[in-house]
Order: sequence, then C-alpha cells, then structure tokens
Amino acid sequence: MSSIVIGTAGHIDHGKSSLVQALTGKNPDRLPEEKRRGITIDLGFADLELGDLRVGFVDVPGHERFVKNMLAGAHGIDAVALIIAADEGVMPQTREHFDICRLLGVGHGLIVITKTDLVEEEMLSLVRAEAEELVAGSFLQGEPLISVSAKTGAGLEELRATLRQVAAETPARSADFVTRLPIDRVFTMKGFGAVVTGTLVSGQISEGDELELLPAGARVRVRGVQVHGAAVRSALAGQRTAVNLAGVELTAIERGMVLAALGRLTTTQILDVHLNILESTPRAVRTRARVRLHIGAAEVLGRVRVLNPRGEIEPGASGFAQLRLERPVVALHDERFIIRSYSPAVTIAGGLVLDPLATKHRGRELAKTDERLGELMRPERSRKLAAFVLAAGDQGMKLEQLIARTGLNDTVLSTAANEAQQEGRITDASGLFISTANFEKLAEAVVAEVKSHHQRDPLSRGLARELLRERCFSHSAPEVFRAVMNQLESKGALVTEKDLVRLREHTVDLSPAETTLREKIATIYQAARLEPPTLDQALESAGVMPAQRPQARKILQMLLDDGTLVRAQADMFLHVNSINRLRTLLQDFASQHEPERLIDVSQFKELAGVSRKYAIPLLEYFDRERITRRAADKRIILK
Repeated sequence: MSSIVIGTAGHIDHGKSSLVQALTGKNPDRLPEEKRRGITIDLGFADLELGDLRVGFVDVPGHERFVKNMLAGAHGIDAVALIIAADEGVMPQTREHFDICRLLGVGHGLIVITKTDLVEEEMLSLVRAEAEELVAGSFLQGEPLISVSAKTGAGLEELRATLRQVAAETPARSADFVTRLPIDRVFTMKGFGAVVTGTLVSGQISEGDELELLPAGARVRVRGVQVHGAAVRSALAGQRTAVNLAGVELTAIERGMVLAALGRLTTTQILDVHLNILESTPRAVRTRARVRLHIGAAEVLGRVRVLNPRGEIEPGASGFAQLRLERPVVALHDERFIIRSYSPAVTIAGGLVLDPLATKHRGRELAKTDERLGELMRPERSRKLAAFVLAAGDQGMKLEQLIARTGLNDTVLSTAANEAQQEGRITDASGLFISTANFEKLAEAVVAEVKSHHQRDPLSRGLARELLRERCFSHSAPEVFRAVMNQLESKGALVTEKDLVRLREHTVDLSPAETTLREKIATIYQAARLEPPTLDQALESAGVMPAQRPQARKILQMLLDDGTLVRAQADMFLHVNSINRLRTLLQDFASQHEPERLIDVSQFKELAGVSRKYAIPLLEYFDRERITRRAADKRIILK
C-alpha cells in the first residue's frame, strides 16, 4: 500500500479538524482543552484508506499563537490541503500558513473551501476567486479546488477522488538518505514506556534497530514500530510512524529531537544558508537580528549574520547568511527551514541549509564564501561534494563527514565522489578526499622545498622525510602526506632513500679537494678498525682546519648515508668493513656454541680484540641491530 502525508493549513475555525474527522471518522483534536475550547492547539493526526492508498493527515492549529506547533508538523508533509472557510474567505493565518508551505518547498496540494452549507453560491464564487488570486504564480496555481461541507457531506466524495489524484502526482520519498525521524510528539504508554512519533523523512526503522537520539547523543533501541496505529516490523520513508524506545527516559525526550541512524548524523549551532525574505516582511533582515529558527520539528533561537557587504537583505529579496544558534540542532544540506522574528513572532523568511556544519566567516572572506555557497546551490551532487571538500582545505574530508553534512547514504555519496574524481575536482587520499587544487598545491610545495634544500646544502643526499612532513603538511592529515608523496614518487619527481627525500636528478658532486678529504676520513676509520678515534681526532688527523669543520661534517654524513661508515654511538663511528668482520666472527662463535649461542662481555672483548671502552658500545649497537639480544649478563647471538 502506498502512502502520502497531507498537512492541513489555514486560519483558525475554518474547519480543518472537522474536515479531517468527516473524511476519516477520527477526531484529530486529542487534548481535553482542544475539545473544551473547540480549537486545535497542538498537532493532530488521523489516517484514511482509499483502496491501495493510505493518506496520513497532519492537522495543524490555525491560531496565530500556535504557529510554532503548526511548523513542527509541516516539515514532514508531502502535500498541503489549504483550507479556506466559505463564510470568511482568506484570512491572516491563511496567508501565513500558505507562505510557510511555499518557503518549505511543498510542491503539491489542493485547495479546499469548507462550510459551503453556510453561504450562497454568489459568496462561494467570491471566495473561490479570492483563493485563486492568493495562489497565483505558486505551486498551488492550477491545482484542484474543491468545495465541501463537513456537516452535510457535500463534496467529500469528490475530495477523496482528488486526494488520490494528488497522491499519484506527488513523487515518492527518495531512498538516497540515511534514516531520520524528526520527533513531533512524545508520550508514554503503560507497559511500553517512551513513545515518539513523527514523519519518517528518510530511511526505514525496524524493530530491534539501534538508533541515536539527537542532539542528546543517547543510544536507543527500537522495541516496537507502528504506522497509523498498526504494529509493523518496519516503517518506511514517508510514513507517519510511532516508535517505542528502550534505553531512554521519557523526560529526556522532547519535540524537535531527531531519531537517526547510529553514528551517522551530528548536531550543529552554525549554519550557512540561503534566505528568501517574504515581501510582506516589514523591514530588511539585518546582521545581528535575533530570530526563531524552525527546522524539522525543532524551534531554536539564534542570530543572523548576512553574508554581503551591506549586512542586510531587503523584503522580497534573497541572499546568503549564517545562522548562529543558541543551542544545538540537527540540520542537513538542502534542508528547508522557516525564520520567524523574535518579537512579535511573525514569519519573515525561509530558506535552504547549504552548509550545516559551518564555521564563522571573516569579512575579507565574503567573496570566497559567496562562490563556495553558490556551488552548494547547484543541482549536481558531485559539485556539491567537491565544494564541501574544498572548504576543508588541506585537512580533507572523509566519507563519514560528508554523510553528516548531507544525510546521503554510503552508496550515493560514493557514486558522487567517483564522479567528482572523474571530473578532476577531488582526489582520493587513501579514503580521505581533498580538492585536486589543494592536492596539486601541496605537491608543488613539496618539490619546491626539496629543491630549496638541495640548493642550500648540495652535499646532502636529501631532506629528511619527517622534516618535510612538518614543513609542508603541518595542517594536513597523514593520509594526504602519504598520497602526495606516493604520487610524486610514482611520477618520478622524487626518490625516497632511507627516510631521505631527494629530487630524482639530484646527485652529490664533490670537488677534487672534497673527494680527497672523503677518502682520508674513510681511510682513518678503516685503519682504526674496532677502536675508532673521536670525530674531532679523526678530523684533526685528516688535517681539517676549524673553518673547514662544517664542510667536513657534511662529508662524514655522506659516508654514513652511503654506508661506508656506521654510527655505533653519538660520537663513535666505525668503518663498515670492521663491523662486517666482527659480525662474521660472532656468527662463527655462535656456531661453535650451539644451541645456546651465548656470549658474555669478556668473551666478546677477546673475540673483538678491544677493551671494555669499545666492547660495551659495540654490543649495544648489535642489540639495536638485532644481531644480538641481551639475556641477563650475556648476549644471545641471533644471526
């Protein structure tokens, strides 16, 4: 059975609840005060089966004092039934409710003129003309206009047939989004505990699901699910749904909260938005204005920052703005909302969320911000995704962060990400997306930094990889660093050797004097065998003057880099041939002492032919190189 949610809209006492009761046989007014006063105060719900179609009605209050309650229910409707009483015609709340529906992007509906039994045909014709004038140029222009009487039943059959027509023309809910149910009613049932209701705007909820209650962040379990009062195993997007929750107290839940897929969505207090100001608004919306934001079923206070040099948006105009809220809400990209003035509480604007997890903007960034938000208004998901990634800068953005902003599921976002990569807008850095422009800037910075290092120190074989990361990637995630380096190495721009990075074409060319000094230093250490001099002693023996010491140290580093010398301690260097000979002696010793393969300090001194001054540093070096392993006061020779 297909389903559709239709919201009533209209002025107080125009017969909204009576019409719903006449259609469904159920009185949507459930509160004692509503029945006593004869007006709708809070949201009411009823359903109607029309063959294979189930219509869920959200009956909203028409009194101006309860518009915020009306807004809590209007977020989840698929279509609107604009109710106008034949004996009064279009009234103030008719216009405000209609404006709200337009601003919320409701795209389908019908007009119902009620109480036709109270007027003559001439008056009815005038009201019909007034209704058509009201909706001219809007989504309701040309939509069905039905005249009925809930009291006599006149026109109800035509209305039922029209409801089927509206349902057929209203698109089904998209399956592209993760589960989300804005809560518009909270109550308890004896023996069941906490129950919440709302229109399931996306995804599905099944018995036994683990969900998250936001903004509280509480983890809850679904004990049971009902759709239009009937128990079901699963509720689907677009259905009026009641959910029995376990793991949370009733007092911890309130209207405006959201049930969401576990770990997928997050809360926010700063939104970048596109505002549409009503022509009827008495004054421009200015920066610092305190307003009431209605999003989903939530109402929260906040302030506006208009993102243009004037700092205001005139009535009837539109523009970008930032909303800074006084408490957290759940919001998603492309979600619609309503703005009402703080006092008096009057609807003044509506809009579209562009970046639900925005950061505060500086004045000098307005042009750049304007361009980015313009991209977020485009229909192509790949371009929207690229705009989010670009705003993340060198930090990049993971798929989970994109889901939190858009509410799109993994499959849909992955498809959009693939398209954005094919278009050359973003680059995948091991699961972290970064804009291709930023990626290329980082790659250029890396090559420039390595080249600069070669120019400063031509005798160096390269720049330490970790030092390069600190200099060029201090604001980037590790995944970005690895991806940039991998790309540069695969293209042949850079070479990494023993944690040193160099340009592929870089070579160390020594002058004749430097070549001679290199050979002298290597010969001194080779001759010293396992009892090497200190560095100062070696340089003095090589005839290095004090002014030449910095250059000589670079040549020493070259000998270390190419493996000619080995550093055993901070100031103890040995020729690699000496180390290799000693290693061979150790292996011969081990083979003669199988299976223990043990050697103590005295035996090592004798084997190496050195004093304890050199034996201990040599053993510690072999320990570090995993040639030996300490075992009490002895060593096990490993290899």
